[in-house]
Amino acid sequence: QVQLVESGGGSVQTGGSLRLSCAASGRTFSSFIMGWFRQAPGKEREFVAAIMAKSGDGYYADSVKGRFTISRDNAKRTVYLQMNSLKPEETAVYYCAAAAPGGTSIYSSSAYDYWGQGTQVTVSS
Repeated sequence: QVQLVESGGGSVQTGGSLRLSCAASGRTFSSFIMGWFRQAPGKEREFVAAIMAKSGDGYYADSVKGRFTISRDNAKRTVYLQMNSLKPEETAVYYCAAAAPGGTSIYSSSAYDYWGQGTQVTVSS
């Protein structure tokens, strides 16, 4: 069992930055693929970024490449999402998720077994 708790959300102006954190419980954190998704009102949840368990390689949605960076600290059982140059259309609830290795596409929410409660990010113009 893994429990995830996000933090770091808030309100920023267009072009601003935020750093989200996701703290995980459980001893097997280092073996999980970790992902960030977001969901805006009236829209489906969408993939933002993911980071592999062993290699630490990051994967991103095209819309955030070059502006967002995902990272992890296995010793602290924490994954981060640094978000720069934020846009109003990126206003959403951001969710942290954990996937056991060997699942389906990391870009799909169905691949993830555990989810946090979400943290609100609001970008004003």
